[in-house]
Amino acid sequence: MSELSSRCPAAGGGGVASETWKRHIVRQLKNRDLIQYATFRDLIGFYTRLLEKTSLTKGIMGGSIRNPSSDGSGSISHLLHRNDQLKKSMGELAYQVVELQQEVKVKDCVLEQQRVRLSEEERGRAGLFEIRQELQGRVEQVQEDNRALKIEYDALLERLRGVEAKHRLEKVKEGHLLEDMIQLKRQAAAHMNNRNERRSRAREAKLQREAQAAAGSKVAVDSSSSAPASRCTSPKENSCSNSPEKGRARLFRSASVSSPRIFTSMKELFGKRRGYSVCSLEEELMCPSGICLSARVPARALQVLEAHEQDINAVRFSSSSDLLATGGTDRVIKLWNVREGSLTHRATLDGSRGGITCIDFNSTGWRILAASYDNSALLWQRDESIPKVTLTGHSRKVTAARFSSSPHQVLTGSADGTIRLWDLNRAACVQEVKVGSYCSDVVCSHTCIISGHYDCKIRVWDTRMVSCVEELPAQGKITSLDISCDHRQLLSCCRDDSLQLMELREWSKVRTCFRAEGFKCFSDCTKAVISPDGGFLTAGSADGAVYIWNVSTGNLETRLPDKHSSPISAVSWSPSGEYVVSVGKNRLAVLWSDI
Repeated sequence: MSELSSRCPAAGGGGVASETWKRHIVRQLKNRDLIQYATFRDLIGFYTRLLEKTSLTKGIMGGSIRNPSSDGSGSISHLLHRNDQLKKSMGELAYQVVELQQEVKVKDCVLEQQRVRLSEEERGRAGLFEIRQELQGRVEQVQEDNRALKIEYDALLERLRGVEAKHRLEKVKEGHLLEDMIQLKRQAAAHMNNRNERRSRAREAKLQREAQAAAGSKVAVDSSSSAPASRCTSPKENSCSNSPEKGRARLFRSASVSSPRIFTSMKELFGKRRGYSVCSLEEELMCPSGICLSARVPARALQVLEAHEQDINAVRFSSSSDLLATGGTDRVIKLWNVREGSLTHRATLDGSRGGITCIDFNSTGWRILAASYDNSALLWQRDESIPKVTLTGHSRKVTAARFSSSPHQVLTGSADGTIRLWDLNRAACVQEVKVGSYCSDVVCSHTCIISGHYDCKIRVWDTRMVSCVEELPAQGKITSLDISCDHRQLLSCCRDDSLQLMELREWSKVRTCFRAEGFKCFSDCTKAVISPDGGFLTAGSADGAVYIWNVSTGNLETRLPDKHSSPISAVSWSPSGEYVVSVGKNRLAVLWSDI
């Protein structure tokens, strides 16, 4: 007993571990029993009831065997009948057991399918979890990028604010500089006017002194240097020549105009210029050429020459028809002599900082006015290559520049939607009209100004009241205007590939439209003109041909193709009616005539 008691503590020392795994096994077995019981609970119930019936049958049969004599033969038959019933019940129960087993198999299959679906769902869940992790990573990356972009945006916004502040300061400085420039120009103009006034008074005082000196002095005149002596036809007359009066000198010469000093002083007095006057005495004395009674319809090209280095936008004849001016995107105007059916280069006029859009001669042909892409209009003298006057003030390109009926005023139209009247003597704008629509061309009549615009309207302005007195609708954008020599008809070229001729006295009441198959207005600055006699219209087309219409019939008179390989931008008809010149985008100028 002592040995057994001595061994018990040793066994008790490892008993904790053995109890632990035993309890674990018991828990696992109980868990398995619960699972299997839940699965086979119906089957177990049926089986238990079957066992109870079987044990009852065995008890009855055993009791009947042990006491066969107690009931006799009647009880035996009863027991046999009872046995048959029990066997039948056992068969039914066995059949039910089989059915229940089949149901168990079906449920096992369903359970297996559910397990498979569960495993697939778990795999799908794992995949979705990975996708979620990936999307979370991308979201974090996008958030990081957004933070970086936000920092960059804040920096750019700060820079923009700084730039806007600088821009405002520059605008203020620009306004101050513009005011200072205007003030300096006013001071310079006042100084120039004062200096010219002092010079004028000095010349007048000098002329008065010279006239007084000439009136108070006696001048000896030699008869040989005076006017030719008359021939003597009688002896009495011959004796006159030997008279003592021969030695006497005349006190004054005839009207004293032969004195060089007096002639020079009077020329300076009456030929002086005031302010920024651009007219010379020679120019003012020149008279324009006469009126063309019948224009010739050109039939062939007399000369084709490459007039400019780039596209040509404008062309114009002088009033005497012996001088031609062309201008293009190469920023120069070239003058050409027109003699005997050919063009020869005469001069090049520089000074424009942009392409030339329009050219005009004054009535004498001594001054050339041009509109430029550099938002200005420039004025040249015919024999000077540098512009004499530059007219600035438009905010966009100047599309038209014309001499007005006054010799010292010009008119400009611009893409900024304004029309300006300039005084050449002061080189300043004296009137401005804000139309609000792109002005493509302007022309001047005796009492009004006519302008064409991109809003498909022709506007008539009264120069005395500076107001629009008539607004005429057109069928498309106006690309150019031209007025007849007698100022009775107005021609407009539109982007709807048509030319419209209207009577100035009746305005919109009488209007004729001219079209032709193949004629297409190439650009927003295509120029069309009226012949000097008013009988024909001509314009260049996008197909490189010159189209000429007869005004009286309204039909196409002729078409001049094959010389331009690119669209024609402008045409001009000489005031003499002999020549037509066309220019285009291929840098060519073509001289047409019927000679």
